Amino acid sequence: MASQRHKKRIFSGVQPTGNIHLGNYLGAVKNFVKLQALGNEALFCIVDLHAITVWQDPKALYSSIRELAATFIACGLDSNKSILFSQSQVSGHAELAWVFNCVVRIGWLNRMTQFKDKAGKNKENASVGLFAYPALMAADILAYHATHVPVGEDQKQHLELTRDIAIKFNNDYQVPNFFPNPEPIIEETAPRIMSLRDGSKKMSKSDPSDMSRINLQDDDDLIALKIQKAKTDQEPIPEDVPSLAKRPEANNLVNIYASLASCLPEDVLNEFNGKPFSFFKPKLAEIIISELGPITKEINELMEQPDEIDKVLNDGAIHAREISDPIIKSTYEILGLTNNCK
Repeated sequence: MASQRHKKRIFSGVQPTGNIHLGNYLGAVKNFVKLQALGNEALFCIVDLHAITVWQDPKALYSSIRELAATFIACGLDSNKSILFSQSQVSGHAELAWVFNCVVRIGWLNRMTQFKDKAGKNKENASVGLFAYPALMAADILAYHATHVPVGEDQKQHLELTRDIAIKFNNDYQVPNFFPNPEPIIEETAPRIMSLRDGSKKMSKSDPSDMSRINLQDDDDLIALKIQKAKTDQEPIPEDVPSLAKRPEANNLVNIYASLASCLPEDVLNEFNGKPFSFFKPKLAEIIISELGPITKEINELMEQPDEIDKVLNDGAIHAREISDPIIKSTYEILGLTNNCK
């Protein structure tokens, strides 16, 4: 088989497990909207099959899938410009994941740090799905011959494994470049948003304290309260970035402000240096509320129209299958498997 050339196609997925928070928004979803605005062919997937690697309440999961879809739409993802769908609506993800389970080596999976972090000390009780999660992630990407994937630091290792799987498959079956080697898209200007209670930890929806994060569905009063209670130190805002870097909580709040104001941390320091955080925090709360208020309002309105959300997801799944079905069919043919149903 001759070597293939692949046109640029972007894929990214987000798990429907709990509220999207400010860190997700600034680090991922806002970037999705930028990529869409550039006219890229892009698929944005609610990766619900990944969510069930740990037990989920079925009713809560069903609601979370719709809520995440509403959040994507409210943040600016346009179903007329991008493909928005749920992973479980396209069987090619699970089909290709099994193929990749037979390609990936156990030693490769044993090196995945995210499994070690999530499974903890009691990894013998973790699900096989959690262990094999990276093979499904590779299938998510390669089922569409995606060439580019927006990733954060914690997902770079999984993308590297995806590339290894693609290379091994292509080599094993002598199909040069059948699966592309997807490249990471890293938003260089997006800082890592940290917990409001501990500047050394990433803002996370798994943190037991709701005060550690700003959720996109928090109301104005709750946002103001969380910022008021956010951990800082006794020193005023410094003049320069090196001084700020030594103060993780202060650094985090300045980075949040800079991200929302579309400016550099240096610009924030120029405006507020010497001021106490009692002066800065209300200004930060104000800019967060200004950005998130319209999004929260639209999410709430969309959640009252579940049929509209379902239509967007169903239409997106149809378009996604139009891309993935021929790729899965070709994969089966390469493997020597019958695939008459496609």
